[in-house]
Amino acid sequence: MMLKKLFSSSIRADVLSLLLSSPDEQFYVREIAKLLRKNPSGVKRELDNLERLGIVHSEKVANLKYFQANTESPLYSELKNLVTKSLGLPGALKTILRSVGVKAAFIYGPYAEDKDVDKVNIMLIGPETSVDKEFKDLKKKFGYTIDWIEMDEDEYRDKRRKKDSSLMRILAGKRIPLVGRV
Repeated sequence: MMLKKLFSSSIRADVLSLLLSSPDEQFYVREIAKLLRKNPSGVKRELDNLERLGIVHSEKVANLKYFQANTESPLYSELKNLVTKSLGLPGALKTILRSVGVKAAFIYGPYAEDKDVDKVNIMLIGPETSVDKEFKDLKKKFGYTIDWIEMDEDEYRDKRRKKDSSLMRILAGKRIPLVGRV
């Protein structure tokens, strides 16, 4: 009975994956809807259902209601592991990168070329982010060291226009898109 209630919608699965992979963060309904590219009323309905089940909790600040994963829920760690396993590394990365506001990101290098490696290279484009902790958590879960190059949109466009050799080498190789378009 509980499982049927838990996984009855794709919106719910997306909301769970966002909240469970960013347990320290609070999000309001429209922010979640924008990050997941879903209808706000559907997101609100699922958040209310998850709150009734005790999986998320909310806090009203001024006139906004913020939602967050309920880390005290007896289901929290099991659900987090289930979501992580079902998303795989690229899915887990997408969720994290969307939540920190990266404009575009992709995996490049040997991992993207299906080679058996223990390191993943990622290009992040957008405002400077703080993903150290999240990437360390992913290393524990998936066993991959994550190296990343970060640049803002202007720097990326400038390097691309000037045909920067290291950027061109990265862009010429196989890539796995994570967020946005390059």
